[in-house]
Amino acid sequence: MMKKKSQSAKKEATQSSEPIRLNKFIANAGVCSRREADKLIAAGEVTVNGEVITEMGYKVSLTDKVTHNGKKLSAESPVYLLLNKPKGFITTTDDPHERKTVMDLVKTAGPERIYPVGRLDRATTGLLLFTNDGDLAVKLAHPSNNIKKIYRVEIDKEITNADFDKISDGLKLEDGPVKVDKIAILEDKKTLGLEIHVGKNRIVRRIFEHLGYEVLKLDRVVYAGLDKTNLPRGKWRMLTDKEVFRLKNQKS
Repeated sequence: MMKKKSQSAKKEATQSSEPIRLNKFIANAGVCSRREADKLIAAGEVTVNGEVITEMGYKVSLTDKVTHNGKKLSAESPVYLLLNKPKGFITTTDDPHERKTVMDLVKTAGPERIYPVGRLDRATTGLLLFTNDGDLAVKLAHPSNNIKKIYRVEIDKEITNADFDKISDGLKLEDGPVKVDKIAILEDKKTLGLEIHVGKNRIVRRIFEHLGYEVLKLDRVVYAGLDKTNLPRGKWRMLTDKEVFRLKNQKS
């Protein structure tokens, strides 16, 4: 797939000669968010042209040599990519056991270092966002921002009316209560739609396993207002400027 930059990314590239705050430089390099970058700076872990910088608000140009713990950083243009993840890939940037990872699916996206926002387990399919925008990644991943996710769930047997109501009303799992925003029966009582904001690990599978059901298929069909329209399984695309704007300005 050919990579196509958004207009906002092109605009940022044309402004590369203008000095930017050091914390933004670090965030653009994909290290962390600007807030976390401030902590790295305060701790004396960042140098500019060989000098340790601890000053908040310090500005650098893109030609300056910026390092973190001795590693040179490169401020990249922001990238926002949406993948329709197939089954069998783990959500990690590197795997010591050499299993297939989602990074294998987006390796042709360009030279920028992008990272998945959140995760889908190996057997789960559907939408996964990648970016090198540390601030946006933190915003979308943080539970307090209540990012909406919709799943299509196929289970091994028909759900009972009582269990349907239990999920709808909210359950208490071993790590606390879980509130589901919406649950709906789709084609039949083995195929359900689930809208949820909670970002706990394997939360959808755990909800059904708690009630004695096996999840046969789990597909994330909507993530933060993005859907799978014209995005086949295993393929990716860059977000439009409008989609990026909506993500950055999304209210919980």
